[in-house]
Amino acid sequence: MKINNREREILEILEKDARFTAADISKMTGLNEENVQAMIDKLEEARVLVHYTSLVDWSKVEDDQRVTAMIDVKVTPKRGVGFHETADRISRFSEVSSVYLMSGAYDLSVTVEGKSMNEVARFVSEKLSVLEEVISTTTHFQLKKYKHDGRMFEEKQTDSRIVVSP
Repeated sequence: MKINNREREILEILEKDARFTAADISKMTGLNEENVQAMIDKLEEARVLVHYTSLVDWSKVEDDQRVTAMIDVKVTPKRGVGFHETADRISRFSEVSSVYLMSGAYDLSVTVEGKSMNEVARFVSEKLSVLEEVISTTTHFQLKKYKHDGRMFEEKQTDSRIVVSP
């Protein structure tokens, strides 16, 4: 879909903070509120604007044990549909939060979330690896999140150590 500069501007504003209303964006852009809302509706209908989301740092929530893994998947592409059919099938699993077609040694990058490492391991061994098109997988467990979607998870702290010089 081809979009104009105003629509691009609205997308960039919402990408930075999805809480902005049409009235807020109207004030920021100088467009009238009805036009802004009409553009947002058009972008949603065309699935250019797909979802509004919040970014949560779950590591700061006591007793939260959720685990995130990034899985590199080597796949045999199917004639006529390439990787699309397999990526779509993998995307339908509830444990999967994202799937990307990649260049390089692996074909798909799959992000999986679970309640424990065992739950993710079971997903890989019982659901993902058994798919006929899947040749191999490599699982990487996320240990700490520093930055996500352009947002830092921790503010830079000043170094309070005493400088020691020879």
